[in-house]
Amino acid sequence: MTHAIEMTEYGSADVLHLREVATPVPGAGEVLVRMHAVGVNFIDIYRRQGIYPVPLPHIPGNEGAGEVVALGDGVTSVSIGDRVAFCEANNAYADNVVVAAHAALPLPENMDIDVAAALPLQGITAHYLVNSTFALRPGHTALIHAGAGGVGLLLIQLAKRLGARVITTVSTPEKEALARGAGADHVIGYDNFDTAVRELTEGEGVDVVYDGVSKTTFDRSLASLRVRGMLVLFGAASGPVDPFDLQRLNWGGSLYVTRPSLGHYLLTDEERAWRWSDLTSAVLDGSLNVRVGHVYPLSQAAQAHEDLAARRTTGKLLLKP
Repeated sequence: MTHAIEMTEYGSADVLHLREVATPVPGAGEVLVRMHAVGVNFIDIYRRQGIYPVPLPHIPGNEGAGEVVALGDGVTSVSIGDRVAFCEANNAYADNVVVAAHAALPLPENMDIDVAAALPLQGITAHYLVNSTFALRPGHTALIHAGAGGVGLLLIQLAKRLGARVITTVSTPEKEALARGAGADHVIGYDNFDTAVRELTEGEGVDVVYDGVSKTTFDRSLASLRVRGMLVLFGAASGPVDPFDLQRLNWGGSLYVTRPSLGHYLLTDEERAWRWSDLTSAVLDGSLNVRVGHVYPLSQAAQAHEDLAARRTTGKLLLKP
């Protein structure tokens, strides 16, 4: 048997319960991973709330790291005993998780396994945002919301590595210190941030806004863009954006809005390997710092959800089975 966090209905964090379930068995092309740490992400909250409907009962989680303990038929790319991370599995809030072999990300020998568990979803998200969705280059200016969050801290560092100028929003002095430590050029609050952005860019606006907050920031994010700028909505920490008139993109300066999804940026094994290799190499050479903000026992998954939703946290949250 395996311990897992299971929900049988949508709702508040109170619907998450620690239960014993049958240990999963890997099928063809799959491996079984004994978990060392599980990543907690906003998408887990969206599914718990029913914003992204899932079949019930449901074990949340897509991300983590651990050791391969069993192989399904036909698996040759992974061996028992290998340390792997992942962000494309299901039912990860558990002691043991089945992962597709092609999605099992190999860990460099000297990589800390907690860092590895914290990196895949947010790291790959940050990587595709700055390298593919809007490819940053020297001379670009980016506005990054929630600069002290898990994705935000990684985005700042990757954007600076690519030579961009970075403006970021935070909500507290403590978070400002973290964002500045990650390399942000300018750190501002959320109140009237579009006005501050215009002042910092001599009225021009930024080339791109990376916005994982969405509902409460959307209008001012649009107002922060330069002509032909792009608003990249990659999350909805404050809720989904209300329907809006597309003519606003015309009036704002022939603007672009996109809503990317991680799966569409991991279409091939080669793309997945490129992104993961880039990230792990940067971690190991010290140019990318992955902040693990808090670690909870698996049994306290509900508390982790509440803390993340209330924005009481910085960096990455992990659960330990």
